[in-house]
Amino acid sequence: MNGRLVRGIVVVLALGALGGCAGRRAPAARTAGDNVLLHGLDLEPDSLDPQKARSVEAQRVLRDICEGLTTLDRHGRPAPGIATGWTVSADGTTYTFTLRHDARWSTGAPVVAADFVAGLRRLVDPRTASDYAEVASVIRHAPGIIAGRRAVTTLGVAAPTPYTVTIQLRTPAHYLPALLAHPATCPVDPALLQRYGASYALPGHMPSDGAFVLTQWVHGSYIELTRNPDYWRNAATRLSGVRYVIATDENAELEMYRAGELDIMDVVPRTEMGWIRSHLGGQLHIEPELGTYYYGFNLRRAPFKGARGLRRALTMVIDRDKLTRFVLRAGERPAYSWVPPGTDGYQAQVPTWSRLAMSARINAARRLYAAAGYSAAHPLRFTLEYNTGEIHQDIALAVASMWREALGVHVRLRREDFSSLMHDVQSGKATMFRSSWIGDYNDPYTFAQYFKSDFGINLPHYDDPAYDRLVDRAEATLDPARRAALLERAERLMLHDQPIIPLYFYVSKHLVQPRVTGWYDNVMDVTYSRELALRSTTP
Repeated sequence: MNGRLVRGIVVVLALGALGGCAGRRAPAARTAGDNVLLHGLDLEPDSLDPQKARSVEAQRVLRDICEGLTTLDRHGRPAPGIATGWTVSADGTTYTFTLRHDARWSTGAPVVAADFVAGLRRLVDPRTASDYAEVASVIRHAPGIIAGRRAVTTLGVAAPTPYTVTIQLRTPAHYLPALLAHPATCPVDPALLQRYGASYALPGHMPSDGAFVLTQWVHGSYIELTRNPDYWRNAATRLSGVRYVIATDENAELEMYRAGELDIMDVVPRTEMGWIRSHLGGQLHIEPELGTYYYGFNLRRAPFKGARGLRRALTMVIDRDKLTRFVLRAGERPAYSWVPPGTDGYQAQVPTWSRLAMSARINAARRLYAAAGYSAAHPLRFTLEYNTGEIHQDIALAVASMWREALGVHVRLRREDFSSLMHDVQSGKATMFRSSWIGDYNDPYTFAQYFKSDFGINLPHYDDPAYDRLVDRAEATLDPARRAALLERAERLMLHDQPIIPLYFYVSKHLVQPRVTGWYDNVMDVTYSRELALRSTTP
């Protein structure tokens, strides 16, 4: 969040809010001449409300529906969107965006500056209860609004003319243009929002300023998008629509792909990776992604509260090379730190113990384990919670085995749906939990912000004033090298405290049919459907 929040969020949605009937199946595969892209989704989006949606799956769909002031280019860098360009004040705290005059909502109404002001105000409004509100915390007065201490109208966003948006910041933030490509910052139509209220994001209600319009959502089956003829660059859009097919079983999804019932898969079965590389190698896309998979400690209760040495012991004995080579098997990289390598302008921070031989790490961990009061006669016992999914189960089994063999730890594994897991984490019930963080923009701050004590989704509840001060100083620093150095110091401090166990860095994995043209990869794992096309299937 602001990392494209926790990967794989699943929320049980009320059927009446989905514009379709449960139990209906996806339409049959495309017929000859059909120009609809069939894109597999491994999980149901939690919402398609731009200010409320949290999951990666939701944001993938939303990027086809809504367009922000900026967008991302093929390399994942910010580029003009509804704004044709922007200027920055000398002190880096005021951005002025000039909007294009040909931008239209799917209703035909013009997209104007007031729509962006309304969207950003809605994002930080406590009544919205957006988990992404803190992404806007750099905007003037946003923290006070989020905390309920200031009126929403005081947010440092204004529309001095119908086609000009000004954003005033608390501190410089050179990453702002990249952040404004995130769906959470998309505009809203104030009139339609007032008319529909909580049902604004339903098919037939929510307008689109992007390339496609939401026309149908059948729970558990598919989401239908159709081409938006009012989109400002509709002439360049080559698809007539996109159908997101919800297929939660990755092996069944692969069979659909092989049968031609899917054009794109975002999850590639690890058990079939050897066959896929041999038979579908030219269709397989694996690229580094800015994301970290981790186990989080509950720092507010025993046995991990105030037990840094114990937390370090559990971290040291995990053989991440074995995890990535034999369990994950798709090119994931072992993670000993938090910020992924490849993050712009940042030097990866690696703890010194990670360079030790595995035997030396285990010996050091055993000393820490004993110093914490545990032994073969008095082993550590706790529950590790993780959400459903074969990969999470396999990782948990492997890590629990490493803990048991190296330290004699007894771990109870609890698999549950994601909403139950999040409830346990947020209520403080979970002792240790599985989670992940995907960068919302290519800048180290999106990772550093996660561990600030006042950040709303700091799930381990890490709270260190020295860490907060370093991140705050970095946020206020204009010099890129000085800023990076402060964030690197903050990460080293956090890693020393060990509030989490980083396990691996993500790679994006896609299967893309040869009939799809225009595909590209980047570290943000963002590919817009508007830039794709299908070779004709007409005989």
